[in-house]
Amino acid sequence: MLIEMRGRSQITIPSEIVKNLGIKEGDKFEVIEKDGGIFLCPVVVYPKKEIVRIAKLIKETDVEYKSGGLKSYDDVDKMFMDMGINLDEV
Repeated sequence: MLIEMRGRSQITIPSEIVKNLGIKEGDKFEVIEKDGGIFLCPVVVYPKKEIVRIAKLIKETDVEYKSGGLKSYDDVDKMFMDMGINLDEV
């Protein structure tokens, strides 16, 4: 696909790619320049307080694991729900 640079250094991502990747307005990307190319990598940004909360849960899980009382999961969605993370909102 061929696209064109517009004013203010803007480009349009072709709708087929947007649809295939499930990209929507407001999504964030890391822009990487490498080997003469420009790469856009979708990212999820969490507020610092959420990262601290997740780190605390991981630390608690490590303590629980070491004590032999680790809770296990067969479903990653359930694990995230127990962590207070709704994947439908991501």
